[in-house]
Amino acid sequence: MSHILIIGSANADHVMKFEYLPAAGQTLMSHEYRLEQGGKGANQAVACARLAKSGSFIDFICHLGQDSVGNDMRQSWIKDGISTEGISQVAGLSTGTAMIFIGDNGQNTIGVAAGANASLSPHDLDNHIELFARAQYLLIQLETPTATAVKALQMAKKQGVITVLNPAPATALGNSCLKWVDIITPNETEAEALSGIEINGTEDAQMAAQLLHQQGVGIVVITLGSRGAYVSSTDFTGLVPAINVQAIDTVAAGDTFNGALVVGLSEGMSIAAAVGFANAASAITVTRQGAQRAIPYRHEILY
Repeated sequence: MSHILIIGSANADHVMKFEYLPAAGQTLMSHEYRLEQGGKGANQAVACARLAKSGSFIDFICHLGQDSVGNDMRQSWIKDGISTEGISQVAGLSTGTAMIFIGDNGQNTIGVAAGANASLSPHDLDNHIELFARAQYLLIQLETPTATAVKALQMAKKQGVITVLNPAPATALGNSCLKWVDIITPNETEAEALSGIEINGTEDAQMAAQLLHQQGVGIVVITLGSRGAYVSSTDFTGLVPAINVQAIDTVAAGDTFNGALVVGLSEGMSIAAAVGFANAASAITVTRQGAQRAIPYRHEILY
């Protein structure tokens, strides 16, 4: 039975689409509006819950506001089978919010209010030591304070938990963080931020992976969009090709990939097989519009 702990952010995404992006001082009427439940941590928790086999246990540590948005998110996650033990609603703070303006040409402008996400401190993790103790895998990102992520990795390693870091948003991290990471899953931009190497193909990915290994990371998985994912590990090294689909919306594709990868590994798949499973899951996500509502369920994955 899989037992996965996710720590991260939760956002309400307000998405508006326009013919073109408004200039300073200009007011435009959008031709589409939708409210999405998002945030990298929440997306990955939902992916784990929907893709894991029946009987698996999914814990999620996050901070929400004491507001209707936070209430709705919590209820939605319960329906997906996510445990609520690690979910806190913080008085006086709003749930994280993103305002996303998208032009018909694909350009976008995004503003984010971290809200309760920013209040998830290293000290708060001490209240959830039992969740670390029962986890097999920890999956974490960087949309909450970096100090919190570092402490979570340390706590997990001391408990013998396998740690998976999705280093997003892209930022430079030192050995003080990476030495606690068993598996790292950057995309091309994030791999460049970590290694200083511009990723244009598998040779660049190989060089970046070697630098990350030198900093203590055991397995490196660099996602390369429609090309697939480059894996560097002692068991398998090479490109796992993506599944060719007609993408309409890439939001939450990376989060689906990360959730599926950890689910596959927790069920005993090899790293190559788990990446193939993750590619299959994310391929479905990009054919659908939205964030969490686009994430597939296990029975939809033909793998």
